[in-house]
Amino acid sequence: MVKDGKILVANTQSNEPVYLFPNKANRHGLIAGATGTGKTYTLKALAESFSDLGVPVFLADVKGDVAGLAAGGYPTTLWDLYGKKGIQIRTTITEMGPTLLSRILGLNDLQSDILTIVFKIADDSNLALIDIKDLKAMLNYVSENSKDFAAEYGKMSPQSIGAIQRAVVALELAGGETFFGEPALDIRDWFTTGQNGKGMIHILDSQSLINNGVLYSTFLLWMLSELFETLPEVGDLDKPKMVFFFDEAHLLFKDTPGALLDKIEQVVKLVRSKGIGVYFITQNPRDIPDGVLAQLGNKIQHALHAYTPSDQKAVKAAADSFRENPDFDTAEAIEALGIGEAIVSFLQEDGTPSIAERVKIIAPASTAGSLDDGARDNAIKSNVLYSKYANAVDPESAYELLARMGVEKAEAEAAAKEEAAAQKAQQKEEAAAAKAAEREATKEANRKKRAVKSVGTTVAGTVGREVGKTIGKQIGGKFGQTLGGNTGAQLFRGILNTLLK
Repeated sequence: MVKDGKILVANTQSNEPVYLFPNKANRHGLIAGATGTGKTYTLKALAESFSDLGVPVFLADVKGDVAGLAAGGYPTTLWDLYGKKGIQIRTTITEMGPTLLSRILGLNDLQSDILTIVFKIADDSNLALIDIKDLKAMLNYVSENSKDFAAEYGKMSPQSIGAIQRAVVALELAGGETFFGEPALDIRDWFTTGQNGKGMIHILDSQSLINNGVLYSTFLLWMLSELFETLPEVGDLDKPKMVFFFDEAHLLFKDTPGALLDKIEQVVKLVRSKGIGVYFITQNPRDIPDGVLAQLGNKIQHALHAYTPSDQKAVKAAADSFRENPDFDTAEAIEALGIGEAIVSFLQEDGTPSIAERVKIIAPASTAGSLDDGARDNAIKSNVLYSKYANAVDPESAYELLARMGVEKAEAEAAAKEEAAAQKAQQKEEAAAAKAAEREATKEANRKKRAVKSVGTTVAGTVGREVGKTIGKQIGGKFGQTLGGNTGAQLFRGILNTLLK
């Protein structure tokens, strides 16, 4: 509820109003308390108040009981990472980045480093990583060509890449195929108001998403990072540009690597200067790291139950985070709070925290509970953003480009093989022709040689006989002719053969 330009959050036991100053709302806040003590009640009341101020709000509907805001006269936009109970939310692999993606995939440090290198190779090669199939194609490409990349980017073992690939497939089966893609969410679409000037309340259906706590918390961290990177510095404003409620906040910090915790703390610290207020909702303040908890200036503590020594320490720690009120014991009050009651402390106009007050939270105006299927479907499809994000598109990106490169490479290899085969066949044909020519030349030489020998033999015989006859005549008689002819022929053939050799 807004009164005199301030958010009326609660009334004290003496019926004094307790306000949250809008110009201090971007100093972040905490809503804590055991299950069933009124955290969702408080969340809805604050969301309505910010909307009444014209401030857009984002919150997660973990139990399905927040969507009733849409039936209370407040402008709402319903969102869903799976596209079933709200407008489809998508982001790209590149926009998520290797650090947050490694957390979703559950990678170890070495695998995270390799994934970062894969992103670097994709960027250097102008290969856009839009969806899951792009990432899978890129991992295959790097694995197949790891030796070529080793000199510039370092060695990447097939085993580590294989582990990443298996994690990506698991993410794909868990809904990543739907979440990663185009059109990606434009965070600027959230800075809108309804026709009545009230701030738009963006509700993320998280009933299914909460079953995958890592994906849920990483998505919300990504969104917070997007707000930080997209918005300009504005300093302190009269009211926030947007307020972000992070329900089940313990999931954000559970099993989170130290480097990522540092990033979360940095983003929470710096996003305030962008005009964004972040409110963590959790069961126990101990769920929030000290570095983040110290930045939460506005606190609403619902009841905690101290059944064990550990619980008693938690209650005392929660009490110690408030400025002491001499009128009551804060720890005892926290244990005694009823549903809808809380211990609160908000930043005063001078920036200092107020003393602890025991209060009754102002009831929200909107309908309790969720929407029926018909009302939900109408709220989704009547929203102006539905047509922008309803249908997925598949632009040319790493998958298509690498597939084309593979086809071109295969075609080039096939052409090279065909050319090599043709050259080999030609060489074989030429060699065969050369051998045939050589054999023919040899045959021709032998034929000529035989012909010459034959002619020489005939000529030698005839000439030799005539010479022999002449000699024989001179020797005398018929016997001399015969002997002379044969001897002369043999003698002449010998001489001729000697000359022909």
